[in-house]
Amino acid sequence: MKLTFLGTGTSFGVPVVGCRCAVCRSGDPRDKRTRVGVVVEVGQTRLLIDTPPELRLQLIATGIEDVDAVLFTHDHADHTHGLDDIRAISVRREGAMPVYGPPETLEALRLKFPYIFDERVRAQPGTYKPEGTMIPLAPGVTTRIGDADVTPFEVPHGAWRVFGYRIGGLGYITDAKTIPDAAFAQLQGVEVLVINALFRTPHPTHLSLGEAVAAARRVGARQTWLTHLTHDNLHAALAAELPSDIQPAFDGLAVEW
Repeated sequence: MKLTFLGTGTSFGVPVVGCRCAVCRSGDPRDKRTRVGVVVEVGQTRLLIDTPPELRLQLIATGIEDVDAVLFTHDHADHTHGLDDIRAISVRREGAMPVYGPPETLEALRLKFPYIFDERVRAQPGTYKPEGTMIPLAPGVTTRIGDADVTPFEVPHGAWRVFGYRIGGLGYITDAKTIPDAAFAQLQGVEVLVINALFRTPHPTHLSLGEAVAAARRVGARQTWLTHLTHDNLHAALAAELPSDIQPAFDGLAVEW
């Protein structure tokens, strides 16, 4: 398997507009964080999880030219508003791009991007539009997508429901406030865990750094990568502080196992 981090920042991104803190002024490229998204490769299948606003630039930066399907975790803007950028991929496909996720997320996307999912909307001659077809998922039900077995599970994000994903030896969680026991059960035996860690202090809708580390210890993956990071920590300082098996991810990081 291969995991490529397209973006690892919080909804503000890093640097934050108008901020002059040390992290936002850092010259370390690992401190430049676009909004969260990853690509997971299993065999010959390549899955995109979420479509952040910088998707086009992220795909170019990582050299990823094609994906076989899109998985969504939830409907928030920092995870969905780059959806139009699948146009460059869908125009080269035979048929629409399969788009998977929670039913309520897919319905919200249908309302926000009707031209992508309505077959009656045709591109004008000489122009192109992104094309997608929706496939709702249910927690705990495994779906085969190409070479990948994908199992969604629920995690709470304040008042919202987010899907985490178990894909082979990968456990992927973003925007969780807590990890329910049912989610921990799905994560047993993963080799690589990705989990969100926002501030050092408690937050109403996200895991804190300490909470994320505690959850990672309970899962017991060989490698844990923290994502959805703010400008509270310099990457190098945070990496030095954390244990070697729990580390901050950064944009462009590729992990293979």
